[in-house]
Amino acid sequence: MSEAISLEAIEDIARQYGYWAVFFGISLENAGLPLPGETLTLVGGFLAGEGELDYWIVLLCATGGAILGDNFGYWIGKWGGFPLMLRIGKLLRVPEGQLYRLRDEFSKNAAKAVFLGRFVALLRIFAGPLAGISDMPYGKFFLCNAAGATVWASVMVSLSFFVGRLVPLEKLVSGVATFSVGALLLVVLAIAIPRLLELRNPLNVEEK
Repeated sequence: MSEAISLEAIEDIARQYGYWAVFFGISLENAGLPLPGETLTLVGGFLAGEGELDYWIVLLCATGGAILGDNFGYWIGKWGGFPLMLRIGKLLRVPEGQLYRLRDEFSKNAAKAVFLGRFVALLRIFAGPLAGISDMPYGKFFLCNAAGATVWASVMVSLSFFVGRLVPLEKLVSGVATFSVGALLLVVLAIAIPRLLELRNPLNVEEK
């Protein structure tokens, strides 16, 4: 859905509603809605670099919105359960089997997924609901969520604030999208490598 909204329209929204656009954009995306929250955050940082918004308020709105949105997503998943996830997946045209695999993998690596998932579009949308569905303890979720939101917001707002002065906004947004693909690979590696090491340990024990 976010792809159907042009960058020019997103920039107009950010200019018109300022900090509220950043806060609610990323909050609703993290709650599980496919909205361009990350792009609104980047545009907010870019406008701060242009002197139209304040850097620290944009950073506060991005961090607070990300934390709040994922908390909503957590309780939506907790109360709605996996059937709700399947209905949302059907609306987004995500195969049902893929959602089952995602749920199973998430439950094994919930903390890493919540912390690192913000840098990946789909995980940013589904991490909160999946944490609730998989019965991740709320205290653990809150800490991972807050830490991940702080790191993500700091990177995105600072990147667009400083780099936006040297690079056109269009290239900045497309560059971050490319970075998200790399981030997805890092998340996969962070999850896969420990599991591979666990599989090797029994072999090492048997050899000894």
